[in-house]
Amino acid sequence: QVQLVESGGGLVQPGGSLRLSCAASGSIFSIYVMGWYRQAPGKQRELVAAITSGRIVNYAEPVKDRFTISRDNAKNTVYLQMNSLKPEDTAVYYCNVRISPSSQNYWGQGTQVTVSS
Repeated sequence: QVQLVESGGGLVQPGGSLRLSCAASGSIFSIYVMGWYRQAPGKQRELVAAITSGRIVNYAEPVKDRFTISRDNAKNTVYLQMNSLKPEDTAVYYCNVRISPSSQNYWGQGTQVTVSS
């Protein structure tokens, strides 16, 4: 079993920055992929960014060049640095982890990010 604890959400003005963190704990030897998804009201959950154990990264087009994903394997923690935030980035952000390519998805509880003046 894997537990995920997220932190770092909040209210920020357009153009501002936030950093999200997600720490994984439990029966973990290694983590294949760690990522962030978001879900805005009335919309489907969508991938924001993901990073593999080999540090191969993938970004959704709307956040490229503004968001940076990174991970600390020793701490089983993934980060999302969000810069130049826009109102359309407002959503609940969820941490996602898979232990192996074939394992189930584990989800965090979600953290609210609100971009508004």
